[in-house]
Formats: sequence, C-alpha cells, structure tokens
Amino acid sequence: MPINNIIRLSVSEAARLFGVSQRTIRRAIAAGSITYVVVQGRYKINFESLLKWSQETTTVKNKMNKTGLGQYVGQWNIKNKLYSPNRKSLDDEPKTV
Repeated sequence: MPINNIIRLSVSEAARLFGVSQRTIRRAIAAGSITYVVVQGRYKINFESLLKWSQETTTVKNKMNKTGLGQYVGQWNIKNKLYSPNRKSLDDEPKTV
C-alpha cells in the first residue's frame, strides 16, 4: 500500500538541504520548475518536485553533493539492500511495468 504523505519544505529548508541559495530556490519557483503551495503567505515546496529539479539541473546536483545533503551520504551506514544506493542491488531487482 503506497504512502501518500506529501513532504513540503520552506524555501530556507530547501536551500539548506540542497546547498543552494534561497534566491536559486525562488528562481525555480518563478520558472515553474518546482511545485509548491502557499501556506499563510509562505511557499511550501513539494519535496518530490524539488528532488527531481535538483537532479535535472547539473549545477544544483553538484552543489547538493558538495555542500548540501549529498555530502553526508558516504557517512551513512546503510546495511539493508532494499534502501541501499548500491547500483548492483538496483540491477538485481526484477523490473515491473
């Protein structure tokens, strides 16, 4: 059963997580690259769209890996193959259409 919880971040949280400036996040909002809602006059950004945007934009992807959340991935000790970023474990899984 899929979980339908939507994660939303503020502009400052998104900027901190992805290692970019708040201005970069606001430009992406203005360009329509990420989805958001306005709650009490503040942007709340959909995390899924933010993640997709970050992976489509090379500069943001590099900044995320250098100064954002990506800098900590090497320190995570993930032992469960189901959640592992190991490429081989992803290739071993049966593909569903």
